[in-house]
Amino acid sequence: MGVFVFLPLVLPLTAVPVARLAEQHLHPRLATRFLTALAVVLAVCSTLCLGLLVVVGTAQLPGNPLPDGWSDPEVRDAVPYDEVAGKAAIAALVAVAAACAATGRRHRRVRRRAWSALEGMPERQLVVLPDGTPYAYALPGGGRGRDRDRAGRIVVSSALLDCLNSRERTALFAHERAHLTGRHHRSLLAVRLAARANPLLRPLQAAVAYTTERWADEEAARTTGSRTLVARAIGKAALVSRGAPTPTLAGIAGAGPVPRRVAALLAPAPAAMTWPSVFTRAGLAIWTAAAGTLGSALSSANATVTLFLALKASTNL
Repeated sequence: MGVFVFLPLVLPLTAVPVARLAEQHLHPRLATRFLTALAVVLAVCSTLCLGLLVVVGTAQLPGNPLPDGWSDPEVRDAVPYDEVAGKAAIAALVAVAAACAATGRRHRRVRRRAWSALEGMPERQLVVLPDGTPYAYALPGGGRGRDRDRAGRIVVSSALLDCLNSRERTALFAHERAHLTGRHHRSLLAVRLAARANPLLRPLQAAVAYTTERWADEEAARTTGSRTLVARAIGKAALVSRGAPTPTLAGIAGAGPVPRRVAALLAPAPAAMTWPSVFTRAGLAIWTAAAGTLGSALSSANATVTLFLALKASTNL
């Protein structure tokens, strides 16, 4: 495998240029889907790389349950600096697993608490809670057992509604409804888990948090027919709202610099969902990131096959 086994750990850097340019030059819907897929692929590749290094590192530990042949020099020679890299990978993979598990638990816990707070409320999409703290967010449906088919809800506090006029409330509801329709919580959770798996993917996490809000902004503008109205509603809500209860749920005052979102709404609507030409700045960055993703996947595949062949030869599998 040589140094190629380490490439998936650092190749996420190739996605950094695309994060900001995708925000600026791609339609928010296309940018969200592309950046989410990019983050997931790169995270899987880097985690697979750590797993391969852990096999080598664990085989060197005394008393390990792995076949003795897995610690043969032929296997260790497949990884440069095998002793240091293998043992460091063990700690890194444990940290990744713990971070991802904690993120998943927090997401589920917040959703359960949010749904518990709605017990006894009318069975309708919009729920207004009598709360003096201004907030609004989209609570996705689903669940387990009998609750798996329940629909998502738009949760708004009475304090926030008091800050908006009737037309601004319409824009608020359209924005939150777009979050539910687009299932933005899935993208937000996916990129957050990817960033836990590889910290180099944090720029993509921030980018997707912004593009999901921009996606909902554009849908609200299309529904209400007024980009200025949506911009005004966002500005007012951001000044008083505390946002969603967790970063993996979306709300009108969510992530991303609000002035940038307002400025985008005051500008003409973004172009249709098309890929930019490779000869443009955005196109060059996107295709560079795609090449990095492909290289990461190929590196992981090469390392997997090479290590499998080495393990097979050492244990006569």
